[in-house]
Amino acid sequence: MQKLTITSLLDVIGELFSDEISIAVSNTKEYIYYRPSKRIDLKIRPGDVIKEETLAHKALITEQKVSEFINRNVYGVPYHGMAVPFHYDGKLEGCVLAIYPALTEGKSVVTVKTEDGWKPIPFDDVKYLEVKDRKTLVFAEGFEGTHKNALQEFEYTLPRETFIRCHRSFIVNVNHIEDIHPDTHSTFVLAMNNGTKIPVSQSYSSYFRKLLGF
Repeated sequence: MQKLTITSLLDVIGELFSDEISIAVSNTKEYIYYRPSKRIDLKIRPGDVIKEETLAHKALITEQKVSEFINRNVYGVPYHGMAVPFHYDGKLEGCVLAIYPALTEGKSVVTVKTEDGWKPIPFDDVKYLEVKDRKTLVFAEGFEGTHKNALQEFEYTLPRETFIRCHRSFIVNVNHIEDIHPDTHSTFVLAMNNGTKIPVSQSYSSYFRKLLGF
């Protein structure tokens, strides 16, 4: 058997964690490994210097396990996480991080722009969100409006138990899916209860199946 590299070993270990958790490893100055998840991606690259006020920085400074919320000022998105420093022969060598999506901020509506103002739509009534022509469109029963946030930002604020990213252009509310049909190349098409057909892309299909349990 060929020698297992550190990167391939970390990839295997990463498979033990939820698809919603990103994994990062650093030495005392920079990141040496990063595996993003479908739910949270801080856009870290191996070789990136560790920023101040991040979990990795705090764990390395204190040489203790750190678990807390980090606001969007550092990486552009809010996140929760845990960082654990590790030592070799008594010397600090780096840390390992588990990065989770931020929990919903207590809001229960999506407030969308209309022609003559704004309209708050309860989460339960939102059927799906779509990015089209560089705009984020929010669809509810008999209503459609726009929102200033990118689709990625909605991934971190909408309730994760009901809203799932299924495509780079779509987030769907699973309570408004009427049927799921197989499509070519291990993908799916969602028949929503308003008659809309939404694709599940190959990159999200296994994650989608895992969350819906089929």
